Amino acid sequence: MMEYQGKLISEFLNQKEIAVVGASRNPSKYGNIVLKKLRAAGYHTYAVNPATDQVEGQPAYPDLLSLPPSVKAAVVVVPPHISESIARQAVTAGYRYVWFQPGAESPEAISILKEAGIGVIYNTCLLVRITP
Repeated sequence: MMEYQGKLISEFLNQKEIAVVGASRNPSKYGNIVLKKLRAAGYHTYAVNPATDQVEGQPAYPDLLSLPPSVKAAVVVVPPHISESIARQAVTAGYRYVWFQPGAESPEAISILKEAGIGVIYNTCLLVRITP
């Protein structure tokens, strides 16, 4: 399991474009912190938040299906009950990787992604894996 997760983490971090689901305008929220840290590390980020049209000076998208088709990786920073619909969107949009920040995952969301063959990362924090 650990070796598999390590391989997925490496593949995820090799992506150039990453969607941040739950990107927040509040600088103290993890959705904002993750977005800024990924940008500082050189990633092209996409903010996903249906409640706003802008986060940290960049456009916010309502869902994964609204993003350019080139985006194939997402980090999820939303409550577990929302993660299930995010997992379904990732399957529909053809995502290759989804990383659930601790506390965002649900067994159902993980199952949906695994059954679709999408690499799913959970029980580990993205923030400790990226360095600006």
